[in-house]
Amino acid sequence: MTNGYRFEFRPYQRRFVRTLTTNHGTWDIREGIILRLTDELGKIGWGEIAPISWFGSETLEQALDFCRQLPREITDEIIFSIPDELPACQFGFESAQEWGETQLIASVLGSEFFSIPNAPCPMPHAQFYSALLPAGEAALNQWETLWEQGYHTFKWKIGVYAIANELEIFESLIDTLPAFTKLRLDANGGLSYEEANLWLRTCDTLKANVELPVEIEFIEQPLPVEQFQQMLELSTSYKTAIAIDESVATLRQLAACYQQGWRGIFVIKPGIVGSPSRLRKFCHQHKIDTVFSSVFETAIGRLAALRLAAELSQNNRAVGFGIDHFFEQEDTWFQSLWNDL
Repeated sequence: MTNGYRFEFRPYQRRFVRTLTTNHGTWDIREGIILRLTDELGKIGWGEIAPISWFGSETLEQALDFCRQLPREITDEIIFSIPDELPACQFGFESAQEWGETQLIASVLGSEFFSIPNAPCPMPHAQFYSALLPAGEAALNQWETLWEQGYHTFKWKIGVYAIANELEIFESLIDTLPAFTKLRLDANGGLSYEEANLWLRTCDTLKANVELPVEIEFIEQPLPVEQFQQMLELSTSYKTAIAIDESVATLRQLAACYQQGWRGIFVIKPGIVGSPSRLRKFCHQHKIDTVFSSVFETAIGRLAALRLAAELSQNNRAVGFGIDHFFEQEDTWFQSLWNDL
């Protein structure tokens, strides 16, 4: 796309089919902003701002305030000068600016756009995705449906209920999942140091069982962000890998954790991490072990995020975008937003 663009935006709301429960609390409605940039040749670029303030990004209101104060005509200079305090805005505007360069322009946004498996996506098959299971016992009732859809990697939320109950459910899940399944445990920073040790010891014990058909891939963000040094210590004390997520929500945090010695797995949420161009530069320079993950964005943000994942993933880990079952089909509400624009 060229240097000057006509800028338009619309806020959106999407209700989860079922309440999403994590250590951070419950989540019923996903809110965000769809951006449209039209260049001087009439080519359209789409972007999405999908903040999660409790995870480390700006708030939705801050993002809306930023969009409202922009002129109707904007330039690359404006896009690439968005401050680091607005990382979801950085991602949304740069993604829209890059849209034309990827040839995913307005013609893509026909009926096939709303069915992501048929859209021009670099990783179209479910086996490349990690499917998110609900917290607690509900996971035992849902994995089979997702397995039949082609998912072989699952992420299960822990640190939500009493640890004794979760460990019991975990053992049932391990006994039930088919061979060659990969399982990720995501605590969202909700464990105490003692609980984190217990989970890691339990996983190490299970991994020592050569007949265990399920691979426990890693425990994600076992401790709060402020306990980074303890997570660094734990990462060298157990065979079970640790991934950091909330600790690296933004590019600034990503660089800080790397500088402090983290060489384990980095879970990157493109929708809130910040500038895609700067993320590329960092990943190419440091060759970090990444897992790219969703922020429950729409198809627009997901396409941009998956292109980054395809380009920057080093170890072919499943991407954390298996979340479609948390929403109704996008077609109706999104087409309405499209027509409104």
